[in-house]
Amino acid sequence: MTKIQALIVDDEPLARERVRRFLDAEPDVEVIGECCDGLEAVAMIQNLQPSLVFLDIELPELDGFGVLEKIGVEHMPPIIFTTAYDQHALRAFDVHAVDYLLKPYNHERFRRALERVRAQAQNGHESGNLDERLRALLETLRPEHKYLERLMIKASGRVIFLPTSELDWIEAEGNYLRLHAGREAYLLRETMNHLAAKLDPHKFARIHRSTLVNVERIKELQPMFGGDYVVILRDGTQLTLSRSYRDKLLEHF
Repeated sequence: MTKIQALIVDDEPLARERVRRFLDAEPDVEVIGECCDGLEAVAMIQNLQPSLVFLDIELPELDGFGVLEKIGVEHMPPIIFTTAYDQHALRAFDVHAVDYLLKPYNHERFRRALERVRAQAQNGHESGNLDERLRALLETLRPEHKYLERLMIKASGRVIFLPTSELDWIEAEGNYLRLHAGREAYLLRETMNHLAAKLDPHKFARIHRSTLVNVERIKELQPMFGGDYVVILRDGTQLTLSRSYRDKLLEHF
């Protein structure tokens, strides 16, 4: 029996570990690689030629849709998307019959998605219709992407509507994000990846796995050892720019 050779693409180590753990129970599946950003995913798909990819949508460097565009949908193996997209966006996945797992998902839902991939493999990927469905998905989701202009924050019995233009920087804090806006700071129960996907990438940039910054607030960069930089904001706040995010940030300038 030819095994399904799977590649896991997700920037969260725990998410990759979850997929691998579920696949350990599948004797016909072999994990041939893992990666944590979109550019690495493109290289591994081209080099390893997996027969199945578990592809997160929200990725650093290049998102899941960008991976599709780089590889070309006609050259992509079957995909099971993993995503934290809201229910409205997921209607597009349903309409175009693309497999997806909405985080957090359980083992039963995981196995249903895997069974669907097996059925598609037996049917020759439904005579090439998979390519057309992926193209339709890209056309449906990418051009219609609208970025958040305000955030709704519940604090001390109040509901605060914070314009995203007033944000200076954001840091991860456990299961929350701390939003810094001038002298105020707010806690929002949200993941960094999910919020970053909702903000305009021309205005906000990841400078670290746990830090997102409004690029208009950046005053200067100072080099450190090992390729890292100190990012100094207009109000004097100093943040660390990781080497892996440096080139992406410099594209803004």
